[in-house]
Amino acid sequence: MEFPFAAKVNSEEETARLAGEFSELLQGGEIVALNGDLGAGKTSFIKHLLRNFEIDNVSSPTFAIVNEYQGSLKVNHFDFYRINKVEELYDIGFEEYLTREDTLTFIEWADLLPEVLPSKRIEISFVVNDDFSREISFKNIS
Repeated sequence: MEFPFAAKVNSEEETARLAGEFSELLQGGEIVALNGDLGAGKTSFIKHLLRNFEIDNVSSPTFAIVNEYQGSLKVNHFDFYRINKVEELYDIGFEEYLTREDTLTFIEWADLLPEVLPSKRIEISFVVNDDFSREISFKNIS
């Protein structure tokens, strides 16, 4: 997979396969920003991806802001959906999470607070089509 990259997925199985392919590019230290409407598949994609790092207990961090997981890699999983002010992120040490080189960081709803995103990241966009398939596009931001 080379960036930019886009794929249309028609099923949960195809989403899982794409997540698996993408996971092979990740080694730790990456920050992945995910954007798309409610129900577009952001959390599902992360769940499938993290199985490749021996993590099976993934849940949406909507109310917790961040979930931390430990598998073959450490993972931070943020959700900006219910964040009202940037200060809420700073209160939990958001900047420190981003500097952990041995940790993968996923941020759902990243486009809601673009001012806190690092200049170097991978962005994944999810678009739900009329036939309920998904267009998933990847790009490297640096």
